[in-house]
Amino acid sequence: MTETTSSPFQDPRSLYSLNEGLLASEDLRGLNLLMSFTGFADAGHVVTQINGELTDHLAGETVAVFDIDQLIDYRSRRPRMTFTEDHLSDYVPPSLVLYRMIDALGKPFLYLTGSEPDLQWERFTLAVLELVRSLDVNLTAWVHSVPMPVPHTRPIGATVHGNRPELIEGISAWRTTLELPAAIGHVLEYRLAAEGRNVVGYAIHVPHYLADAEYPPAAVAGLEYLGAAASLMLPSERLREAGRAVERQINEQVQASTDVAAVVSNLEKQYDEHSDVSARRSLLADENDELPDADELGAAVEAYLASRDAGSPGDNGTTTP
Repeated sequence: MTETTSSPFQDPRSLYSLNEGLLASEDLRGLNLLMSFTGFADAGHVVTQINGELTDHLAGETVAVFDIDQLIDYRSRRPRMTFTEDHLSDYVPPSLVLYRMIDALGKPFLYLTGSEPDLQWERFTLAVLELVRSLDVNLTAWVHSVPMPVPHTRPIGATVHGNRPELIEGISAWRTTLELPAAIGHVLEYRLAAEGRNVVGYAIHVPHYLADAEYPPAAVAGLEYLGAAASLMLPSERLREAGRAVERQINEQVQASTDVAAVVSNLEKQYDEHSDVSARRSLLADENDELPDADELGAAVEAYLASRDAGSPGDNGTTTP
């Protein structure tokens, strides 16, 4: 029988290239790893905003670059280009990069960010696990966002999951069992936990009527959860200021529509009623522990979303909700 050998292209390490110079000059072992991927939900553009804040405001060096051509289906998720008058002036290709960053207090950490892979999830997962093992990552914390029937007038909530009870207890109000479409972050969390690696994930709750807009307060909440989990001082000042401007715009639009104001009021009532019951129940569930369907929020919200000028820029470069 002829002995078969595996193709080198099946080696998950062939998915990325390492910055050998950085690895030789810096001790990256034992750091905490943050992760955020665009392409799954990203209600309120939370992941996009977090990525922008970290990469724009913190010093960072590339540790590893993934071969994005092996991981992305360009025709289903086409990159953006800029057409200026009579020529193409800019092209933003997708990327997936592992950085070494320094927080505001000078503490180093790792940050894996970029486009969620469309292809080769198993290979990509093995590649990340290999990096986590070789760098002996202390804790992996990741964040994403989901639209939920909650009012913008109440504190931003989160569903927390992972294998670190001290980072979960007292935060996550939603305790239930359900099947859901997986993101690559879920798969990585599942595999890391199976290996006994410390991991925690945060699903930030974004008011579902603001899910298509850029909602800075939710991004601030995501940064706060990540920072607390990994003991990091992460930048959020610009997003806080942008959030105040967006909140003013939202309040003006709610006050201008009695229908929308009624919907928000009903959401506030539901939120407040359930906030007084056991934390083991969902703040969003009915008496049967069933989450309300988006349709139950009423035609007023649909009319509000349809009339929203999604293309007009708001203050601080945000999109007017």
